[in-house]
This record gives sequence, structure tokens and C-alpha cells, in this order.
Amino acid sequence: MSLIFFGCSSLKELNINNFNSNNVNDMNYMFGDCSSLKELNFNNFNTNNVNNMTGMLYKCSSLKELNLNNFNTNKVTNINVMLYKCSSLNELYLNNFNTVICELSGLTFYRANQKFFKCPNN
Repeated sequence: MSLIFFGCSSLKELNINNFNSNNVNDMNYMFGDCSSLKELNFNNFNTNNVNNMTGMLYKCSSLKELNLNNFNTNKVTNINVMLYKCSSLNELYLNNFNTVICELSGLTFYRANQKFFKCPNN
């Protein structure tokens, strides 16, 4: 599913509830540069086999809320620039997001609306 919607800058809505992503391992820039996309519902999205989420939501600058609580990121090794320039995000839910084996960079959340980020106390 790498690059499947990349550059669809006029796309405002997308229903992915019936996507079968059970065997997908690469979501590289999947929604990258979908700058008009206002909403994405990942409730039925299977990420159990995904290892690459690089730029998955790159420049999705119209997204205001994003719930990634259902994401299984245990196999993900790269989330660089995943939320790069998601400047309208006001709510981001990452409760089950595991980044233990991920390659992170300072650009993973670059120019995302950083007022909502809270780091857990270790």
C-alpha cells in the first residue's frame, strides 16, 4: 500500500473501513501529501504486519484529529516524517503506539501542532 494515495492533494474524504490491510508490510507515504484530507478513521485498520510507516501521513495538513490507538506497531522499524507538517492536528491518540524498535528522527512530528504532545514520565 506504499504510495497508494500519495499526492492526492484534492482528496477531502476517504472511507478506509473495508480496506483489507492484513498482509501489508509497507505503508510508506500511503497518504502522503493528501493536504485536503480532513478525516481518516483507522478503527478497522490492521497494522499487525507493517514494518514501515515512513511519511504515512506526511503533509496531511488538514487533519484535525487522528486516533491511532488501534495501530499495532510492534513490527514497525521506521516512522520517520510520519506526521511531518500535520499542522492542523489538535488531537492525536497514540495510547498503544510502540516505538521501541523504531528509527526515530527529529522530523517524525516536525511542524505537527505540538501543543498536544505529552511525554510519559519514565
